[in-house]
Amino acid sequence: MENFGIRDIVDILLVATVMYQLYRIVSRSGTGAIFKGVLAFIILWVLVSQVLQMRLMGAILDKFTDFGLFVLIIIFQDEIKRFLISLGSNRTFRFITKIFRSKDVGELNDSVITSLVLACMNMAKTYTGALIVIEQEIKLGNYADTGEALDADISTRLIENIFFKNTPLHDGAMIIGGNRIKAAGCILPVAQNHDIPKSFGLRHRAAIGISQETDAKVIVVSEERGKISFVSQGKIEANITPEKLQELLIGSMRKKKKAKMTGS
Repeated sequence: MENFGIRDIVDILLVATVMYQLYRIVSRSGTGAIFKGVLAFIILWVLVSQVLQMRLMGAILDKFTDFGLFVLIIIFQDEIKRFLISLGSNRTFRFITKIFRSKDVGELNDSVITSLVLACMNMAKTYTGALIVIEQEIKLGNYADTGEALDADISTRLIENIFFKNTPLHDGAMIIGGNRIKAAGCILPVAQNHDIPKSFGLRHRAAIGISQETDAKVIVVSEERGKISFVSQGKIEANITPEKLQELLIGSMRKKKKAKMTGS
């Protein structure tokens, strides 16, 4: 204890911060109980090996920790991915991501925003389901490859035709990037959160899932209720008006431009 100083305090604070952020991520995905179990095992291992210095029990626990890291990576692979995404999107580390970022990624122009809002408004009126993913800094090529490549200009009529009932691409997701429709009929990861309301269907769960794994913005039009929802960072704003959707899209673009001007 005589060597305990500021460096040790900073070390403890950093570990506590990382553990807290990890717990927040895993609790949203429904694996909080497993995380608590792992934390309890680590505390037990430290007590037995370092504090009480029980050699036999410590040796047994040491064997578990030798391959335990690989087991944890397998169990928490999705959570680790989300943690790294949240770390990379943090303002403190954005200077690193700017090195590898395209200048126009995620920035929708006014005509595209207008086309998106009008299409969603019309589809909501006719109870036509839709799932639209807007690419940001994290590339969505892997998800776009699961659907049909389009590389088309964005227009209200084209969006409505793609999501028209009984068409081949109706049930999949549309991915937009660089102010163009990259692909449609795409398959997205489905969120497994236990706290998601049962009233939300597969489209809403897929929207939450892709927004948890990436920094994408997602628009959902409910086929059952004819309502529009906006999803970002795993959080959903349900039953919004077309005016609110336009405000959210413009607002997210303004934040991105402001961040770019601040960083430059």
